[in-house]
Amino acid sequence: MKRLFGWALLMMCFMSVAAQAQQENSEAEPVTDEEIEKFASMKDSVNHFMEVKQADLESMIKDNEVFDVARYNEIKEAWGDDAKLAEINITDEEKAEYEEILNTKNSLSDVIKERMIELIKNDEVLGAATYNKVNAAMKTDPEVKAKVDELIAEKASARAPEEEEDGE
Repeated sequence: MKRLFGWALLMMCFMSVAAQAQQENSEAEPVTDEEIEKFASMKDSVNHFMEVKQADLESMIKDNEVFDVARYNEIKEAWGDDAKLAEINITDEEKAEYEEILNTKNSLSDVIKERMIELIKNDEVLGAATYNKVNAAMKTDPEVKAKVDELIAEKASARAPEEEEDGE
């Protein structure tokens, strides 16, 4: 237990030093418009990826051949309570299908997180140093945060008409 506490304390010290160094770096160099643009593009890409994955999950439920949406909701409500599951007469096939949907749903955040990390690490897209610099600036400078948020919103609204055209 003492060893674990020691490791935790050591890690906190390293994180504190890294955060302080990062803050000093971000104060030394102002964030450029290009860095803000790259950051916003990465965030928009992640948001779009998340929207697509969410739509895939919704389709998985809506287009399900084992049960319809109403039955899905009934199973969802009863899930985790064996008495309620017995009461709604859930079949083994429905259980297996619902578990598959749950597994997909539960893995969604990991998939999105992996995508974001992939984009951050890619120096052509953003790069970890730029990500850290802009992210730190957003926390300390409301003007930078406002610029980033505005750009992300612009990119999302510019993407919306394109998606409508693709969907038709």
